[in-house]
Order: sequence, then structure tokens, then C-alpha cells
Amino acid sequence: MGGRDRLRDYHGKRDFDRTREPRGAGAAPGAEPRFVVQIHDARRMHFDFRLQVGEVLRSWSVPKGPSADPRDKRLAVPTEDHPLEYEEFEGVIPRGEYGGGTVIVWDHGTYEPLSHDRRGRPVDFAESLARGHATFRLRGAKLHGEYALTRFRDGNDGGEEAWLLVRAAKGGAGGRGAPDPRRARSVRSGRTLAQVAAEG
Repeated sequence: MGGRDRLRDYHGKRDFDRTREPRGAGAAPGAEPRFVVQIHDARRMHFDFRLQVGEVLRSWSVPKGPSADPRDKRLAVPTEDHPLEYEEFEGVIPRGEYGGGTVIVWDHGTYEPLSHDRRGRPVDFAESLARGHATFRLRGAKLHGEYALTRFRDGNDGGEEAWLLVRAAKGGAGGRGAPDPRRARSVRSGRTLAQVAAEG
């Protein structure tokens, strides 16, 4: 499925005459896949964890944010795919729009897919996500090291699909981990949520 088809849900939930979120002009993927972690002060404060997979950002809402501690298992609920341009989005989504509230870019960078089969052979990253388990190494300004996303509820019983985001125990320190979202600063602009909201 092409990037434009994958963005059908994203476009259907937004009025681009009201929101400054990127429409998605079909940005070309770079040499290395990207990731971004945004803090979103919406109806409920949460972190949005996004991994570039092909021409879109696969996205999960992570209420407590990614942790650098391998003992922490963070709930990650899938949301609609976002355009690659969303990696740079920071600002205020108008009240009444889907996901209204203030957004900052807490971390971004590249990642290395690490998924493999039982014989140690590499598995395509999109395929590993479809199977329900994907491993990857983050190279961000704040998050570093090996992480895994594992689906533990598929949603086929009418419930909500759910995953766990966990840092691997190996590899040493994994960066800062999730901060207090109200005190956190953007890796792009150095601003807090309150500062972005005041300027928005």
C-alpha cells in the first residue's frame, strides 16, 4: 500500500483549513529510517512514538513515554500512520480538531532495524511489525540503544490493539528516558509545552 493510501485515516480526521499539521506532500525517505518522539498535551497528556516505515511514520501513543530502564514495560497503543513531514511538527492543534492540544518534538534521530528470524536472518521491518514483534536500535539526541515493540493484544476480539515498548537489557545506558512532560524541552526549539502554547 502506497504512502498516500496509508494516510487516508490521517487525512480523514483533520481539517487542514484549521490545523497547521502537515498534509503530507510525499517527502522522499532518507538513507536511514527516522524516528521521532513527540509530547502531546491533549485531553490526556501522552508521548507519541513514531518510526518511519517506508513512506509513512508508524505511530503509537505511549502514555508514560519511552523508558531507558529495561525493567519498564510501556503500554503503546497504535494510532493512524502520519506523513514523514510530521517528524518536524511542533505547535498547537486547534481545540475541536482531532488530537487538539500542544505538541513538542522531545527527541528525534535515526534507527537501525534489527529484526531477525530464528536462524538469525534479517526480517523486513514492516513484516516484523505485521508479525507483532520488532527490534531496533535508536540513535537520537536523548534516546539511544536497542528497543523492542511487541504486540500483546491484537484487537480481533473487539478490544483495542495494544503493544509494549521495552528497552533491551544489553547495550549499556539508553539515554535519558521519558521526562516530566510539563518540564521537558523540545530538541528542535528548546521550548516547553507551555511556551509553545503561549506562542501558538
